[in-house]
Amino acid sequence: MNYQGVLTKMKTELGTPIQYYLVFKDDFLNVNQLLDKKVKISFIGCQCLNCEKEKKIYRQGFCYDCFYEIPQAADWIMHPELSKAHLNIEDRDLEYEKKVQLKPHIVYLANSSTIKVGVTRKTQVPTRWIDQGAHEAIEIVEVPNRYLAGITEVALKNYVGDKTNWRSMITNKITDQNLMEWRDKLKKYIPTEAMSYFIENNKETHMDFPVKQYPEKPKSLNLVKTPNFEGVLKGIKGQYLIFEDQTIFNVRSNEGYVVSITIN
Repeated sequence: MNYQGVLTKMKTELGTPIQYYLVFKDDFLNVNQLLDKKVKISFIGCQCLNCEKEKKIYRQGFCYDCFYEIPQAADWIMHPELSKAHLNIEDRDLEYEKKVQLKPHIVYLANSSTIKVGVTRKTQVPTRWIDQGAHEAIEIVEVPNRYLAGITEVALKNYVGDKTNWRSMITNKITDQNLMEWRDKLKKYIPTEAMSYFIENNKETHMDFPVKQYPEKPKSLNLVKTPNFEGVLKGIKGQYLIFEDQTIFNVRSNEGYVVSITIN
């Protein structure tokens, strides 16, 4: 079977295990069904996820011009504390910024390689945790806008990390943590403006990834350098495909690439 289209990050459904889908313009593929099968990935070209022109991808699936123009790639996306829609101040597109920033946001603790703090829109729970390859996570604050979530994250970053060690995550070199204890330990560091939104009594969410074999020494697939790759799929974690020969492929970091996928 052959599928062709522009790569975007895999869609997911929480389950035992998590279900993964590659979605193309006119088709979709349940990636779980490819486990233990030989998969060929061929690089065909690039297509910006915004303007849809055949232009070189700069970052996040966008071409250079779109990356520096569209609100979906503005600084407040990566740095929520820079959000200003609650002050009625425009960055790139106030209508879009209000639509995204003035929605309930979650500050969470997740364990993908070690304890980290993060921010996501409430509607993106548990998708965000799955994308990061976290095997356990817990919400600690639910606030009405992105700015409050951002300043809370910044305050807590002084005590826990905010990055995932992808190598530890993908090799499954991880240690379970009691996230409820961490939540209670970090409560006193939450900014005054967000303290009333602290979540007292929720429990951890656990994620079960469809992985049959973790790599010992993972090597990343670069489609530009290796435009044709073939291997047996042994697992899916975060946004990574894991192959039998220890090759890993980060679907999200290859958004905007046009590929052909053949299953044997």
